[in-house]
Amino acid sequence: MVSATAAGAETAWEHREPSVLLVEDDPGDALLVEELVVDGAVKMRLRWVRSMTEAAEVLATETPDCVLLDLHLPDAHGLEAVSLVKGLAEEVAIVVLTGLAEEQTGLAAVAAGAQDYLVKGRVEPELFGRAVRYAIQRKQTERAAVALQAGALQAQENARLERGLLPRPLLRAEGVQVVARYRPGRAQTLLGGDFYDIVQSADGTLHALIGDVSGHGPDEAALGVALRIAWRTLVLSGITGAQQMARLEELLMAERARDEVFATLVSLAAVPGEQRAHVVRAGHHGLLRRTGTDVDWVEVPGGPALGMVPGGAWWPTAELAVPAGTSVVLFTDGLFEGHVSRGTERLGEEGLLALAREEAGLEPEAFVDRLIERAESLAEARGGLADDVAVVHLNWN
Repeated sequence: MVSATAAGAETAWEHREPSVLLVEDDPGDALLVEELVVDGAVKMRLRWVRSMTEAAEVLATETPDCVLLDLHLPDAHGLEAVSLVKGLAEEVAIVVLTGLAEEQTGLAAVAAGAQDYLVKGRVEPELFGRAVRYAIQRKQTERAAVALQAGALQAQENARLERGLLPRPLLRAEGVQVVARYRPGRAQTLLGGDFYDIVQSADGTLHALIGDVSGHGPDEAALGVALRIAWRTLVLSGITGAQQMARLEELLMAERARDEVFATLVSLAAVPGEQRAHVVRAGHHGLLRRTGTDVDWVEVPGGPALGMVPGGAWWPTAELAVPAGTSVVLFTDGLFEGHVSRGTERLGEEGLLALAREEAGLEPEAFVDRLIERAESLAEARGGLADDVAVVHLNWN
């Protein structure tokens, strides 16, 4: 019984002529191969060159499906020829052509990276066509397996980085409510540098952080992890305010992969029970403040993003009124920079505020989830939210 996959592959080959590059210096042997192609059931587009030098010229501009390779060329001999072809075109299948007494050489060539070998003078047209076809399919399978493994390794690395970006809140007392969410962008291979943290120090003060490293990729994500861990260390060491920002900027400048990389962030400190919070803002956008069913956008005075004015910036500490029953919502710009149509229009700050006001009556977890869900839904026409999204909902009084 033939599987659906195999049947599909057979059908595909019936409508496709693979391209084959023959590297053979003997005109007689080349003629035999040409006759095998003519007489075979699988039609092929055959091109003949007489040396590795000529083959290199072809492979520099073309990518055939298969290379039929003689191991006794005037400028390449034995397994050296296999290595040269692999170096010139790693993605091309290789079938080695050997003499009657060279079967061990053919096996060695397969061990060295060729997909198959054929013994000259012992090949029928049907066997020849099948060998070339299977060699190409085997090479495609090898490439798919390598890509799959690379993808799996990248996913594992992304997972490790995400765990570093998304810590468990360190809370020492009751009375503090935290809802934290992180949603990767649609292109998960482009891991971003969004990060957050929540720490309650020994004196009961609640500290919260949310930030975003410019760009996407493992370097940016690793920098986000470094900044988050450094922030937690500084908080537990009692360093806050502008001094904290200066230390974080020093770290960013030492660790960033490129001079143009910067980071925006907001650091908040509040004593549970008090109706205020101290906020330091470094180039980051505003925050949401929820009171009952009312939501407003608040943007306290701040300084530049970390890394934008190295050594010459200052970050003021602003006092934010947080009346009893009020919550503060910190988030990264991925939440409002998504498109809302197939055009260029984005949700924007005003659009996000409108959504938040529509959902203001929900409980904290439902409110955060619904906000992300609606932003994602609006961006669906353009494939969803491209950037990562981090949201932290805080209530301490």
